[in-house]
Amino acid sequence: MEIKLVNVAKASLHELMADYEDYLRVKEHRIWEDNSVEVTKMKELCRKHNDSAFFMNIVKTRPPETIANIAISLIKQTDYLLFKQLKTLGEQFLNEGGFKERMTRMRIERRNGDRTKQR
Repeated sequence: MEIKLVNVAKASLHELMADYEDYLRVKEHRIWEDNSVEVTKMKELCRKHNDSAFFMNIVKTRPPETIANIAISLIKQTDYLLFKQLKTLGEQFLNEGGFKERMTRMRIERRNGDRTKQR
């Protein structure tokens, strides 16, 4: 279930990013390239600051073009983190099984433990 919900979050972020990109195209503004100076600086800011209040203060003084590009950069950073989370969840699922498998294993262990106590 967690894997499914993370995938839903990723899909929602991709839709939001497409909306920001559409806005920039319609307004004939530049979309920052992945290796641009602006994106590099945004990545540095993301490494140093992880609270929304910091970024909300930045956007108060920036033009809409910059705000949309900042949002796209933050979405891409979040998408990368969700990708890493999905990878970890996938490995965890392969190693430990799903929820039902873990519950069954716990019931069996409890039953076996109760039998050991009765002896």
